[in-house]
Amino acid sequence: MSFVSKRAIDRRTVLRGMGASLALPLLDAMIPAATALDKTPAKPVRRIGYVFMPMGCDLTRWTPPAEDNLEKLPFILSSLGPVRDYVTVVSNLELANAYPGSHATSNSAFLSAAKAKHTESTDYFLGTTADQIAAQHIGRLTQLPSLELSMDLMQTVGQCDNGYACVYQNNLSWSSPTTPLPSEAHPRIVFESMFGEGGSPSDRKTELQKRASLLDFLAEDIARLNREVGAGDRNKISQYLDSVREVERRIQKAERNVEDSPQLDLDRPLGVPASYADHARLMFDLQILAMQSDMTRVITFQLARETSTRSYPEIGVPDSHHPLSHHGNDPKKVEKIAKINQFHVSLFADFLKKLKNTADGNGSLLDHSLYLYGSGMGNPNVHDHSNLPILVAGGAADGMKGGRHIQCANPTPLANLHLTLLNKVGVKIEKFADSQGQVDSLFEPLSI
Repeated sequence: MSFVSKRAIDRRTVLRGMGASLALPLLDAMIPAATALDKTPAKPVRRIGYVFMPMGCDLTRWTPPAEDNLEKLPFILSSLGPVRDYVTVVSNLELANAYPGSHATSNSAFLSAAKAKHTESTDYFLGTTADQIAAQHIGRLTQLPSLELSMDLMQTVGQCDNGYACVYQNNLSWSSPTTPLPSEAHPRIVFESMFGEGGSPSDRKTELQKRASLLDFLAEDIARLNREVGAGDRNKISQYLDSVREVERRIQKAERNVEDSPQLDLDRPLGVPASYADHARLMFDLQILAMQSDMTRVITFQLARETSTRSYPEIGVPDSHHPLSHHGNDPKKVEKIAKINQFHVSLFADFLKKLKNTADGNGSLLDHSLYLYGSGMGNPNVHDHSNLPILVAGGAADGMKGGRHIQCANPTPLANLHLTLLNKVGVKIEKFADSQGQVDSLFEPLSI
């Protein structure tokens, strides 16, 4: 790799060495040299992400008490306090095409707002999801058009829920009505998809044992790059590389923990942390690296699939999630569901705080990203797909004013919100699925 003095570094510059590659974060040195004198910061890109929370929630502990603001956060959203100014809760959204109510259609309709074909076989049919429409437009500019992540390592097959094929619960993203995109839950595989290491699993393991970090192979190019950029960019590079090394360190730690274990854990392959929270935080941090390096601008993350039987003993809920969701209005079961909901939101809140603290051009990653968090189900006890728990975070650069609770006057298609967010990240379309317009109140006009 080489640099020419006084010439802007290309945004697509990648450091390469011995099977590894590293894309760079957004640097001021990437602006044209002719404009460098006016100190114009590098222009950031727009990104969009979706985080799926399974099996609805206890809406009494989700819904903000104030009709228009988030001054008082309910129990489930309490961890969002430090970033409430970047968050807007949108109430009274629905997925009409998810009926008749089921777990399968809650998952499948969340990003498609489409009606799933009722089938147990391979003749499944849904609709192109919002993230993949974004990928078709803004994903062409990045190495990975989109990134599909999850927390479930095993995909179920056959018939999963009320005669629906398991494919509807396994996959959030569909690039066409007949093409579901599998998600990845293994941190090492996600890491390597972004930064290299080809070959078979055994080849990759052998190569990993030869070195401590991919950054070791890139030390010379990193040093050369630091000599060519200013102090501000050197600081950005240092912070970015620290993040890369920390993520890799945590993956390696999980790998060592499994290798050193006297008992083989078939449910937790090499490199997957034993703790759900540690695993989720690692997957969120991989999203940050993907955005910093502009590896992708479109991300989906499934915190668990519908009908998940995962338990959460670390927060005092040893019961399986899915049976709890059919709580029959038992106060103790409803309280446990709320604890799971609160736990999931707290992990998302930690992620938002990191986005806020990660510089990106003249703002932060949170300023220049839009994330939709929520579920395709409202009250799980009755498989209801109305009054969905939905919030939007980020987007300050696009005019989103947070700290608000927007209540739609009438039941409103979730597709309206999808359409709104797609347009804000540059996907100019007039309709998505069963949309009837946009959620105009979500954004304020930008001053010229």
